Amino acid sequence: MSEGTVGTVPDWRTLVAHQRPPWPDQARLDAVVDDLAASPALVTPRECDTLTARLARVAEGRAFLVQGGDCAERLDRLSARAIRRKLRLLQQMSVILTAASGLPVVTAGRIAGQYAKPRSQPTETVDGRTLPVYRGDAVNGSGFTEAERRPDPARLRRVYDASRYTLDVLRASGTEYFASHEGLLLDYEEALTRRDRRTGRRYAGSGHLLWIGDRTRDLDGAHVAYFATVDNPIAVKLGPSTTPEHALALIDRLDPERRPGRLTFIVRMGADRVRDLLPELVAKVDASGAPVVWVSDPMHGNTVEAPGRRKTRLFDDILAEVAGFFEVHEALGTHAGGLHVEMTGEDVTECVGAGLGFEDLHRSYESACDPRLNADQALELAFLVAEMVPPRRPAPERRTR
Repeated sequence: MSEGTVGTVPDWRTLVAHQRPPWPDQARLDAVVDDLAASPALVTPRECDTLTARLARVAEGRAFLVQGGDCAERLDRLSARAIRRKLRLLQQMSVILTAASGLPVVTAGRIAGQYAKPRSQPTETVDGRTLPVYRGDAVNGSGFTEAERRPDPARLRRVYDASRYTLDVLRASGTEYFASHEGLLLDYEEALTRRDRRTGRRYAGSGHLLWIGDRTRDLDGAHVAYFATVDNPIAVKLGPSTTPEHALALIDRLDPERRPGRLTFIVRMGADRVRDLLPELVAKVDASGAPVVWVSDPMHGNTVEAPGRRKTRLFDDILAEVAGFFEVHEALGTHAGGLHVEMTGEDVTECVGAGLGFEDLHRSYESACDPRLNADQALELAFLVAEMVPPRRPAPERRTR
């Protein structure tokens, strides 16, 4: 393995890949994977290295990260208009936070690849019928029929084509955006992994920044093994069960060289637990000297069931978790480096608060999986977070001789 990547690691194919879909036809999956392996990568090593450099500034306390987008992208909702609205919202949030902090903001979308979702159960039952759970458009359909819920490898090719189109729109925007998604489907990720001819380093070619989910961060699992072999900037979601020892072990596995910008920890503790669980985690990682980026995900630990059994999130809970995140970092003298939210530029009614009540959820609940902030709610959150960010001036650029 070349310089820059982690040392020798086991082949992920020999390990347990949690959340791997039960593909019914291995030969068909192999054919799709071979097709993707022969297709161009979606992102370039140079773009990934640029993001690593941007995130290094965040790790050093000289920048802030805003990362957001759909819970799960939908193939049937793909359009240049929807992509541009999402990018515009991300840019507006970035401008608000730049003005408050005096720091440059790195902007990354949950976009151009966020088509697969981990699930807590393999099946769901509705009106006495039990079918496979919806795992995102990369795997199956959201409609509650046997045909829709059957995993179909051909969807991986459709996701590739949709992601390529999305990146074309993103690159034409004239503003620097990066694409990120959960690297859940390792067959897809490996098929698009390429070795840079200039440096010999391996890069995941499906997106600039990939993350490992809270359900797949097992130290001996396939996801950690795969992520250890690529040189993209990467992230790990850390839920309330994360111990400091586990976080330090993840650093050793995924960033043994301690490269600033390489590793981001996205914490999702829940509004009622973040102040209790986060301090020891941050303190011990900080004491180790590891230059990780700390980001708050205030969405996934704060999902509740609304009347009628529809999932929602309370805006006040989202805000409370972000507030706790900033308070912990301020108390420890560490850098609260970013915000990760599920949101959309569309006028949906999926989260309660900031203008919406439980009675509004039925009006425009369009997410196929988890509830998202609408544009007004996302901007309201950005303004309120801006009040939490201590204003500061960027540190002078380091000069090299």
